[in-house]
Amino acid sequence: MKKPSSSLGTTILKNVSRSFYLSLRLLPASMREAAGLGYLLARSSDTLADTAEVAVDVRLAQLDAFAQAIAANAPFRTDPILLQACTPAEKILLQTIDDQLLWLHQLDPASQHLIREVLAVIISGQRLDLVRFGHASDQQHVALDDDATLLDYCHRVAGCVGLFWTRLGYLAEGPRFSEQSLSTMEGWGQQLGCGLQLVNILRDRPEDIAHGRFYLPGTNLLGNDEEQLRAHNRWIDHARKCIAAGLRYADHVKGRRARCATVLPALLAIETLDLLEKATWQDMKQRVKINKATVFRCLAEAWLYPYRPEH
Repeated sequence: MKKPSSSLGTTILKNVSRSFYLSLRLLPASMREAAGLGYLLARSSDTLADTAEVAVDVRLAQLDAFAQAIAANAPFRTDPILLQACTPAEKILLQTIDDQLLWLHQLDPASQHLIREVLAVIISGQRLDLVRFGHASDQQHVALDDDATLLDYCHRVAGCVGLFWTRLGYLAEGPRFSEQSLSTMEGWGQQLGCGLQLVNILRDRPEDIAHGRFYLPGTNLLGNDEEQLRAHNRWIDHARKCIAAGLRYADHVKGRRARCATVLPALLAIETLDLLEKATWQDMKQRVKINKATVFRCLAEAWLYPYRPEH
């Protein structure tokens, strides 16, 4: 049976995320297929969760059905309401879900297990997020309770991806992936994933706050922009520590292609954090974004990033 991976792994993936498509092309071929499919499934579940025009209970039901389809090869049918409400690119993605699930079923059992494992955690995080913030608005504010709740969310939607990436690396490349122990690399990879999610949260704060979503604990009680920035800076520091763990991870990845694909998002995150640290609240409302020249510079730095197992 022919794998439905050709167009999914190229055209569809490129349309969904050019930045991840670039990272995927950098990966060694042995890791590329499972990483690409895992990303497509995660983006599909994200689309099911985030299409705000659709009622929360419909989105929750779709997430639950999608999780079951991934875990147990159960059939899945995208609700027509979702297909009508999402963007054209998202509609194309959702219309490929059957092919994504078929592709998953055709992978080797070990890769299937890793993908099912990480998607179960990701969807649990997306579901929690929807339950918490699905009814938030500019009139109805919702805030996370404490630091542990925020960090748990970051793990569910991104830290677990660091674990998946690491386990896939050892599965596909064996000792060629790293000389370091699996458990040590898992710890660094999990921190990198959490750090990348924190960068997303920090960058998106003005938009989230405008819609009543307060991811940083206690910030719903703050009054002016200056107080919001002070709370912001504490989490910038935490994100930097997580990204630093990601650089240590990259130090120990043997292959140039896998090392480059690993370190590139960390370098881009550092550049974004630098901009966020200097930004005023008004700057952030206009959305902080690194320019193309910086992206290309980081890509060059990532390609030249050395293997440094002594670090």
